[in-house]
Amino acid sequence: MKPSKTYRSENLHYLKMLARQYPTVQAASTEIINLQAILNLPKGTEHFISDVHGEYEAFLHILNSASGVVREKLDKLFGTSVSKAELDQLATLIYYPKEKLEEIERENDDMREWYRITFHRLIEVCREVSSKYTRSKVRKAMPKEYAYIIDELIHTHYEDSDKRDYYENIISTIIDIDRASNFLVQLCELIKRLAVDHLHLVGDIFDRGPRADIILDSLMEYHSVDIQWGNHDILWMGAASGSRTLVATVLANSLRYNNLEVIETGYGISLRPLSVFANEVYKDCDIHQFAVKLTNEDEAHYTEKDKMLAARMHKAITIILFKLEGQKILRNPCFGMNDRLLLDKIDYENKCITLGGTTYPLEDTDFPTVDRNDPYALTEEESVLIDQLTASFRHSEKLQRHIRFLYSKGSLYKVFNGNLLFHGCIPMTAEGELMRFSIGCENLSGRAFLDYADLVARRAYYNKPGSPERQFGMDFLWFLWAGRNSPIFGRDRMTTFERRLIVDESTWTEPKNPYYQFYNDPAVCDMLLREFGLEGPHCHIINGHIPVKSKKGESPMKAGGKLLVIDGGFCKAYQKTTGIAGYTLIYNSGCFRLVSHEPFVGRRNAIRENQDIASSSVVFERLESRMKIAGTDVGRQLQEQIDDLMALLWAFRSGEIAEDHKK
Repeated sequence: MKPSKTYRSENLHYLKMLARQYPTVQAASTEIINLQAILNLPKGTEHFISDVHGEYEAFLHILNSASGVVREKLDKLFGTSVSKAELDQLATLIYYPKEKLEEIERENDDMREWYRITFHRLIEVCREVSSKYTRSKVRKAMPKEYAYIIDELIHTHYEDSDKRDYYENIISTIIDIDRASNFLVQLCELIKRLAVDHLHLVGDIFDRGPRADIILDSLMEYHSVDIQWGNHDILWMGAASGSRTLVATVLANSLRYNNLEVIETGYGISLRPLSVFANEVYKDCDIHQFAVKLTNEDEAHYTEKDKMLAARMHKAITIILFKLEGQKILRNPCFGMNDRLLLDKIDYENKCITLGGTTYPLEDTDFPTVDRNDPYALTEEESVLIDQLTASFRHSEKLQRHIRFLYSKGSLYKVFNGNLLFHGCIPMTAEGELMRFSIGCENLSGRAFLDYADLVARRAYYNKPGSPERQFGMDFLWFLWAGRNSPIFGRDRMTTFERRLIVDESTWTEPKNPYYQFYNDPAVCDMLLREFGLEGPHCHIINGHIPVKSKKGESPMKAGGKLLVIDGGFCKAYQKTTGIAGYTLIYNSGCFRLVSHEPFVGRRNAIRENQDIASSSVVFERLESRMKIAGTDVGRQLQEQIDDLMALLWAFRSGEIAEDHKK
């Protein structure tokens, strides 16, 4: 049999290297058989989540439950034989094994029978979720200390009377030697590990919610994940890279929404220098436009003095931000954003500003650090302050570890198993063409521009500090965050200045890129998919970024299901607008399923009351036949390995490469 690839003499060097790993016909043949068998297994389950915005409790619950996949397995196995209350408890046990087990132990004097029954059920679940994987892959996923035992249990046929005693003896021994609680926790973790083969996080881990750092800690421990950077992720990546502008933006946003826990507790960044500066410089200033947004719960804990300090800090850092943004725009005329230079347009005498030919009154012109003749220059005190704060971001070990992870697992877009994933948009013109950019590049659009933008974003973090490449990279990260028609911002302008200082809300609008009209057209979606090398009936664009207003009847499915927007309001701040608490997507070997979630009751209630997130699931697309690994990206890579091994077999049998039987 001839190999599917033809190899010229120069390819023999590669085959000789491959022969070091597979030195004989038998070794190469065995691997071909193994790989060919894997190609015929069902495709693993993919889980898509977007726009989690620091809401770590809801995120971890969705992750633990796999958006209902775990409960679906329980209902399938035990729905007709176990009560709903017991199933609720079993589901909670799998989601939160340590915490739930502690509660159960407090309520039961004799745990032996409970353990025995529960182990039987958990092993059945393990058997179910492991069925689509090779035994080798399942074994690698198992905790090392229990791998042999679990492997024996899930591959034992209980109907065999000889095996039944063996099975029961293993469980009894685990209970007798007081390893039951530890073994149970490991079983639950294995179930969650096997329920989902791969996780996609389609952007915006940071901001609004309290603890993005906890989310990133969990993602770093997850077995298989990719991330498409959102605008809020890029913001923090820029701050960690040393961009003073993006440090100021992070702080202004966090102060505005009283979201300082992640900065101070999560990343250990002290805001005392800012508070001292604000209390000194803005002590007698008008600060009413910079009042911090507080929840009812926060109101009870904040004194008037606290509120005043927070507003002063917010105003101080916002003025610094306006100056630094102006410097970036002036330094980078290629951004085409000179119309966003606003500090020099203020008429202080008449307390107004003229924008687009219309004059608007300003609520506040009390800016003690702004030099009217040089409005974008920082004072010496401001410069020292922002340098100090930026150094704190650069020296936060935990933040830097998280940002390195975002760079290693993340990108602006991802093509995976026939789907195109990105957070924001593919910028388009009003005529429906791909928008072209010349920002340190020449006339790039579509995939080429996103590839270029991804490269420049990495230079901001990895190039030598002080180098022109790193400086432009940091400026470019700001463009991605707030620049006109940026692929992850997707709007004409960011109206922070107008929202803070102008009452007329008509100035607050941030017109969306035409992409957000065209993405309802199936032909446009097909064109965009082709731009990224995708074509076929089961190819989709998967977006986040723009919350779907479900309560107003908006659907997350666009263009007849060609495009899916899975930002449904994970963040509590958006739930009044969306009416729900987020969408997630499940793609398994048989179908695509969109899941909508109601607000989470909180971790404590979930554990104590066995309350899952109320969700509704809709299968919106079924595959004609069950997809096997052969039809996936991994399958294509495995087929290439098979082709290479077939070529090696041919080289062995033709005598071009000698077998090495000593190995």
